[in-house]
Amino acid sequence: MKMLKIAAAVSSLAIMTGCASIVGEKEQTVTINSTPSNAEVMITDERSLQVHSGQTPTTVQLKKSDGSYFGGKSYTVEISKNGYESRTMMINATPNGWYIGGNLIFGGLIGWLIVDPLTGSMYNLSPDTLNTTLGESVATSDQGNSEITLVLLEDVPAEFKEDMQYIGKI
Repeated sequence: MKMLKIAAAVSSLAIMTGCASIVGEKEQTVTINSTPSNAEVMITDERSLQVHSGQTPTTVQLKKSDGSYFGGKSYTVEISKNGYESRTMMINATPNGWYIGGNLIFGGLIGWLIVDPLTGSMYNLSPDTLNTTLGESVATSDQGNSEITLVLLEDVPAEFKEDMQYIGKI
């Protein structure tokens, strides 16, 4: 009788779990690198809430689910540095192999439709490493637009003339 109760308890637990929930995590590590380094990083989620700010290179832990039924997270990553063009990239949650294949083989409908979608472990964030080049250094206006202003040498203020360098022949 005691063995029957133990077997029933183990069977109940096996039925009530999903493969991705057993194998997966609710958060994932994402690495962000930039060239040049020491660029500002701001990560916002799908509700435009800031979840991280810092400088490259950095590694952050991001949630894979928003806590709702089948609610995968998405993030916007903005990388910027004065004098360089900014970059904006997306990180999205996609179903992982344990959710798709594992529940087909082991977990059944309860894991596929109830347990894994509620825990968020069914997702992987992609990409899990961001490498970006901010491009060449550019002259920017106060509004952040790329611009170059040409002026006559006689119109350059005296305090700026000592910092000027000749490029080519005159």
